[in-house]
Parts: sequence; C-alpha cells; structure tokens
Amino acid sequence: MQNDLPLRGKTVLLTGTSKTTAIVDDIAALGGHAVIAPLIETCERMDNDDAKLLNSALQFDWIIFTSQNAVDAFANKMERYQLSAENFQSKIASIGTKTTTALENLGFQVSFMPSIFSADIFVKEFPSIAGDHPSCLFIRGEKAKSTLKDGLPFNLKEWTVYETVERQDQTTAIINCIHHNEDVTVIFASPSAVDVYAKSVAVHVGWQATRVAAIGHITEAALEQYGATVDIMPSVYTMQAVIEELMKVGDKS
Repeated sequence: MQNDLPLRGKTVLLTGTSKTTAIVDDIAALGGHAVIAPLIETCERMDNDDAKLLNSALQFDWIIFTSQNAVDAFANKMERYQLSAENFQSKIASIGTKTTTALENLGFQVSFMPSIFSADIFVKEFPSIAGDHPSCLFIRGEKAKSTLKDGLPFNLKEWTVYETVERQDQTTAIINCIHHNEDVTVIFASPSAVDVYAKSVAVHVGWQATRVAAIGHITEAALEQYGATVDIMPSVYTMQAVIEELMKVGDKS
C-alpha cells in the first residue's frame, strides 16, 4: 500500500501564488497532504497608456513571455480592449509549460521555448532563431531581473504588466504547520517567495525543520544565499517534476 501512496505521511507546503493550487489533487491522490500557503500574490498593473501600449505590441516581430502571470495580465488587457490572438502577427517566445499552455489557451502559437525553462538559458538559445535585428517585446512583472535585457544581443523593449505583492497573512499558519507535522516539504517556485519565507518563517523555525524543494536554479540560488540546503531541484522546472522527485525520497528524519 505504501508503494501505491508514495507521499503517505508527507506534508507539502505550496508557497507560490494561488495559481499553484492545481497540483493539490495530485498530491492528495499520492497520499500526501497539501497545504496552500501563498507568500506572494500577483496583480495586474493598470496604466492610462495601456491601450496605446497594447496597440504598439502588435508591431513587434517577437513577444516574449516568461511566466503565466504575465500571460494572464496581458490577456486581461486584450479582453479590455477587445483584441484576440488573431490580431497579432508577432511570433511568440515562452518560458515554461504553464506559460505556453496559457498562451495556447488564448489562441497563440508558441514558436520558441528554451531547452531549460530559465531566462539565462533563453538568452543563449533565442538569438539563433530570432532572425536578423528582430524587434522584441518582453511582457514582464515588476520584479523580473534584467537577464533578458542584458543578455540578448539586440534591442529589447519591456512592458511591465503585473506586480508582485508579499503576503504575510500565511506565515503563522506555515510556522504552525511545520511545528505540528514531522515530514514537511516546502516548495519554492520563485526568489520572491524565498525572500518572504526567509524574513518571516525561517527566522522562527530555521531551514533544517523541513525538506526544501526549488523550482529552477535561480530559485535554488536564492535559497542557498540564505543558507538553506536545497534537497530537491528537478532538472525539469515544473511543480509536477518536484512531486515526482519527492515520491522517491524517504521519510525526513
């Protein structure tokens, strides 16, 4: 029976935005207990120039999305100003399966995804297929790093369409969960969530109280900067891949 329920006895803390809740049923089906405790949330950034910026977006050779949050905010603007994917002649570049799925659900066809879902790999692989002196627009969040702008060998325009807000309302619940459960894994999907956890949770319980899982080597690096040991970091940067790795590990002593 244990083999049928490889997550039996394990508690999995999900610290990303509320969009990460899709994995909850999978965790439960494997015998685990998922706790949704978002340490960050995102919201669309509204601007008086949105209509003009959206119209300008129609003119680019490439539009680049690196997160599902960016797609969702962009979709809100498209709906508000009555545009659809059919209005865009641009090629679409995407990082991540969730991002790509969200784009495809809007009717976009994704022309490029990097072999590893990370911005620093994107800047190495994208130029070879982007064409000669392409005009590129990066649809970003306010906390996006300058990796694309600094790393691409051609001019990149940026449009910030969403903001990331820290949530402190979940920290007490997280601390209590860690204190009352023996085998806890905390999954981090972004450096932003790591920052909140480090400031509001780790200072009370330490990093050794749980198993630590990271999605992406950028998130892994953020954890290590705070002194955490990353126990799980799959080569495929998805939540599902983390769960698959967690299924292989024994109980946390």
